[in-house]
Amino acid sequence: MTYVPHSDADWSAMLAAVGAGSVEDLFRDIPHSLRETAVANLPEPLTEPELLAHMRGLARKNDSVEDLICFAGGGLYDRFIPSIVADVVGRPEFLTGYTQYQPEASQGMLQALFEYQSMICELTAMPMANASLYDGASALGEAILLAAGETQRRRALVSRALAPAARHVAQTYCSAMGIEIVEVPYVAGSGETDLDALRAAVDDEVCCVALQQPNYFGVLEDMEGAAGLAHDAGALFVAQVEPISLGILRPPGAYGADIAIGEGQPLGLPMGYGGPLLGLFACRQEVMRRVPGRIVGQTVDVAGNLAYCLTLQAREQHIRREKATSNICTSESLCALAAAVYLAALGPVGLREVAEQSARKAHYLADRLRESGVARVRLAAPFLSEFVLDTGAPGEEAVARLAERGYLVGPALGRAYPELANCVLVAVTEQRTREELDGLVGVLAS
Repeated sequence: MTYVPHSDADWSAMLAAVGAGSVEDLFRDIPHSLRETAVANLPEPLTEPELLAHMRGLARKNDSVEDLICFAGGGLYDRFIPSIVADVVGRPEFLTGYTQYQPEASQGMLQALFEYQSMICELTAMPMANASLYDGASALGEAILLAAGETQRRRALVSRALAPAARHVAQTYCSAMGIEIVEVPYVAGSGETDLDALRAAVDDEVCCVALQQPNYFGVLEDMEGAAGLAHDAGALFVAQVEPISLGILRPPGAYGADIAIGEGQPLGLPMGYGGPLLGLFACRQEVMRRVPGRIVGQTVDVAGNLAYCLTLQAREQHIRREKATSNICTSESLCALAAAVYLAALGPVGLREVAEQSARKAHYLADRLRESGVARVRLAAPFLSEFVLDTGAPGEEAVARLAERGYLVGPALGRAYPELANCVLVAVTEQRTREELDGLVGVLAS
C-alpha cells in the first residue's frame, strides 16, 4: 500500500510503547527555541486531493521530457505498457526491497522467473535462457567472456554498427581479462556491417563475432552470412537483438546464433531516464554451464510436487572463484517479471502487431521526409522502425532545437560516429500517431 494512515488509537499505542505521554514528549530533548524555528511559516494543512493538486502545480514548473513527443531511440524506446504490468509487479508478493535469493526466494517468484526464461527461449528460438542480467550492454560483455572461455581464444570481432555503449562496456569487461576486441567497420553508404572486412578479419584466433539486429542505425543486417563466417573459423556467433523486432524478424536460433543477447527495456519497462534496464541472455545447450548469473530450473520435491529452484550457478558466491565463469551476483528479477507479464499480455499476435505498427509508421515518416526534402534519410539499406536522419546541422544542436519545439529525437551520432556529425537517430514506436509524425515533418520544414 502506498499510504497507511494511523488512527488515534494507533498513536496512543505507539506512544505507550515508548513511554511517552504525547507527541510533544518525543521531542522534549530538543530546545523549544529550535522547535519554533524549525516549523516556522508552515501553511495550513491541506486535504489529500488539495495536496496532490498543489504538488502537480509545482511539478508543472519543471521542464519535463514527458511533455515531449518521443522519437528517441538508440536502444531505449517509448513503448506502450499495459496497466496489468504495473499491477502485477507492484504486488507485495513480488515488490521487495531486496533481491530474492535462494533459499529466501519464494516458489512464486521462482516460477515467474522460470516462465520469463521460457518466454525468452521462445522469443529467440534458443534452447535455454538465464534469469536476466543487468542490461544489454553487460550481456555483450558476458557473451564475449563465455565465448573466450569456450573456445580458449582471446580475440573478439564486434561490429562498429553495434550500440556504442555496449561496445564500451564490453571493452571494459575484456580489457581486464586479456581479451582483445577488434571493431569491424560498416559500409558508409548503407550502414550494414562490412562482411568483406569481417571475412578478412576472422581467423582461428577469434573467439566470437558479434552483430546487432537491427543494428544501432536501425539497419537490417545479414545475420546468417555473418554467422556462417564465424562458424567457418570455429568462432561463436553472438546476436544482439531488439526484442520487439522478433515479432516479425527471424529469431537468432533460426540463423545459427550461439548466443542471443539484448536490451529488454522495450518489454514492459519505462524509459526511466535510462534505467533500470534488463539484460536478455539466451544460448545453445552446449555452452549452458558457462552461462553467467542464475538459471531457474523446474523439478519435483521429495513428495513429488512440482517445485522450482536455482540451478547451475557458476558464479563466485557459490563455487571457487577460479572456477567461476562470471562475477555477476544477481539479476533484474523485478524487471524480468515485468517483461514476462508484458509478453503474456500481448501474446504472439500482439507482439507482431506492435512490431508491424512501428515499422509501418517509421516508413511513413521516412517517406514523408523524403518527399518534403526537409531532411535526408542518410543510409540506403533497409531499416525496420528506426533510421538515421541527416538534419544538415550539428546533431546536438538539432536535438536541442527540436526539443524546444516539443519533439524529442536522438541521440545525436557525432560523439560516437564523427563521420555522422550532422545526424540523429529517429525511432518510431506504436505509440506515435499520424498527427505526431506529420508534426515532426512540419517542424523540420520550419
